[in-house]
Amino acid sequence: MAGDRSQPRQASGTETALAPSVTAVMARAQESGLTRGKASRISGRVAPELIERAKARTGLHSDTALIEFALANIAIEDGFVDVFRTLRASVDPELDLSF
Repeated sequence: MAGDRSQPRQASGTETALAPSVTAVMARAQESGLTRGKASRISGRVAPELIERAKARTGLHSDTALIEFALANIAIEDGFVDVFRTLRASVDPELDLSF
């Protein structure tokens, strides 16, 4: 869709693919309505190396897209990792898991 600014943008003419996690996180954020009504502004100072590594890992080229992905990633976190760790070794060793 022309003019759709809800998807992360790459610099034009680049062939770097977005990491699958970026696409998944941003799709979930969009479905949740978290990317509508962009009116807030954020700024801060961070180490250039941090930005460059994050862009390299995500395939994003825009600072705005990178910040939006980072915030969306935090906002949609569902706690799966914590629950998974809590359940570690909680399956009865006698339980038959064969198929």
